[in-house]
Amino acid sequence: MSQQAKKVVLAYSGGLDTSIIIPWLKENYGCEVIAYAADVGQGEELDPLEEKAIKTGASKIYIEDLKNEFVTDFIFPMLKAGAIYEGKYLMGTSVARPVIAKRQVEIAVKEGADAVAHGATGKGNDQVRFELTFKALKPDLKIIAPWREWDIKSRDEEIEYAGKRGIPVPVTKEKPYSMDRNLWHISYEGGILEDPWNEYNDDMFIYTTSPEKAPDQPEIITIDFEKGIPVAINGQGYNPVELIFKLNEIGGKHGVGRVDIVENRLVGMKSRGVYETPGGNILYEAHHALETITLDRDTLHYKQMIAGRYAELVYNGQWFTPLKEAMDAFVNQTQRTVTGMVKVKLYKGNIQTVGRKSPYSLYQEKLATFGADQVYNQKDAEGFINLFGLPLKVQAGINQSIKK
Repeated sequence: MSQQAKKVVLAYSGGLDTSIIIPWLKENYGCEVIAYAADVGQGEELDPLEEKAIKTGASKIYIEDLKNEFVTDFIFPMLKAGAIYEGKYLMGTSVARPVIAKRQVEIAVKEGADAVAHGATGKGNDQVRFELTFKALKPDLKIIAPWREWDIKSRDEEIEYAGKRGIPVPVTKEKPYSMDRNLWHISYEGGILEDPWNEYNDDMFIYTTSPEKAPDQPEIITIDFEKGIPVAINGQGYNPVELIFKLNEIGGKHGVGRVDIVENRLVGMKSRGVYETPGGNILYEAHHALETITLDRDTLHYKQMIAGRYAELVYNGQWFTPLKEAMDAFVNQTQRTVTGMVKVKLYKGNIQTVGRKSPYSLYQEKLATFGADQVYNQKDAEGFINLFGLPLKVQAGINQSIKK
């Protein structure tokens, strides 16, 4: 090691990786280790962390409730942008990393730590997401990534390392799933999922029931938005965190929000992930439906065009970048009129918009009607088509002269 560290703040989940990182840091760096766990809605997983972190060698542990900041400052901006990675992934893991790393830096400053550490592997995206945030917010902090330093090569070796030190881990060799859970989603990787031909086991899901076992009757709900932000379900107001949990409950009951994809990681390889994001999928569907009546054609189409680039920034860990900040300014400008109500039907894994209304709606029934109207003169369309089609007419004439 080219450099030592005196005090390290470790992003700690209590999972397999970070469970063994505490003793590894002390053995290899001779440093004090402060564990830090972010509560982003993973529930009971946090309960044993304080006792476990201290027992495995941490000098203290911070358990920070970041749920409201997570939803308000990270999830909602992503939702307003309509960002979806590779057409399917709502980036529940990706968007959680910058809020976690941001607070980690703040704790490091408070504690006078000279280093931060994380348990992301050298093959994954999370190492980039953590470290870009560290570099953007406190570039002088030393970054320790054990997976890029130690000799451990597999989960089996991790389990053996933990066993020799009497550290209990929530993973066995028989079921080596990697699961990441927060209030927005749950992701599953590893085990049988590493073969993209294998179907997932239905019993691994936590938020969602299978569509086959979902209710035989559809459920219709309404969602209210104010400037692109969801504020109420079925007319009842909720704070941001409660709203996500409530939609997870409703959507999970109907089996919506399951995604099985092979995605392109930033580091160059493909990986198979299975995700469940019931509330998120409902919100994306409803938000887009509301935009279709409140945004003009050019703005809507341009916004859809940059949504993919916004998703890449989130996926790649580039949250605290000038481009992301500039895109947010554009998105927020578009959301000034995205206020109204959307009605969606949930049924056996499907989400269908069945109604939308807004005081800022650009939809005019008197223009769209197939009945008689006094506003739109259909004869005007002939001149429009002649001008719009003029380049085609010119090109066709040239083509005919060439053939002759």
